[in-house]
Amino acid sequence: MTLDVLIVSLGSTGGLRAVDRELLASIRRAGADAAIVAPDPPRPVRTLMLTDLGWARATRRAVQVELSRARPRALIYSTTTAALLWPRAGAIRFDAPAAANRRGRHGLWQRPLERHRLRHAPLLLPQSGAALQELPASTRRTDALVLPVVVEPSAAPAAVRDIAAITYAANPAKKGLDRILAAWGTARRAGEELVVAGVSEGELGKLGYELPADGVRVVGMLGGDDYRALLRRARVFVCAARREDHGIAQLEALADGCALVTTPAPGPYVALPIARRLDARLVGEDLAAQLRTALDEPAPGYAERALRALAPFRRAAVDRLVAEELLPRLLPRG
Repeated sequence: MTLDVLIVSLGSTGGLRAVDRELLASIRRAGADAAIVAPDPPRPVRTLMLTDLGWARATRRAVQVELSRARPRALIYSTTTAALLWPRAGAIRFDAPAAANRRGRHGLWQRPLERHRLRHAPLLLPQSGAALQELPASTRRTDALVLPVVVEPSAAPAAVRDIAAITYAANPAKKGLDRILAAWGTARRAGEELVVAGVSEGELGKLGYELPADGVRVVGMLGGDDYRALLRRARVFVCAARREDHGIAQLEALADGCALVTTPAPGPYVALPIARRLDARLVGEDLAAQLRTALDEPAPGYAERALRALAPFRRAAVDRLVAEELLPRLLPRG
């Protein structure tokens, strides 16, 4: 079976799977024949080194099986982890490299192998310019193509935004949920509610989080439609990530009309410069004060300006990039 493009999806999170499905659809809309292959999840292990090894080995096996029955003209590995043990070279799309988010002992084997793969990939596809800048200088290439993720409003805004604030905390420590809860405890007024998505009360209990009796509602891991419906009802999206590799949850919140209250987390945090331009008062280390500012003194026209700022991430813009720049470079004629 011949194929134009095979997308190798790590698929370790719902967000990654959604991003890869969007790319698949965009390539197909441009007229190319494309498919996705994804590995079966490996068994959970305790360290990041072993976790990455499990996913890389599982991905290699899945690609080998697919290559035995299909002959793609080009491959796109989604994340550098998916490319670490590749059986065949391909373009690499990434939100952040192991060089930046696997520091110290957590990336002892990943970082040197990643450098090798980045040098030998036919094309690098960072999801942002900031992600490209996080690459080691020896692997940073002028021919890289920044390929943003697609972010669209999920539906019309709710008639009433009855949720004061919402956060997404699938990895509570990394997302700074402790700082968010502390700030909310200071900022909250009677009748206001913070909704915590992406993690269950049981998981938080095992991790030692103590939730207040009032003002916080934990909704767990929701389907995409249900989660976006909550965003359309929320006035503020709050986050305090200790590092942000991309921040698609923040972009989705902006697309659905939330004001973004955030700390200036390190990493290729795509929404951070957008948040500063929209309302610099909501970006800083004093989350409690920023929450009150967002709730009590919202900037005029914030949601409308946010949508204009998200224009490069809209489906039509990404489709043009795929058709006019990505596919001609992946599938040259002649």
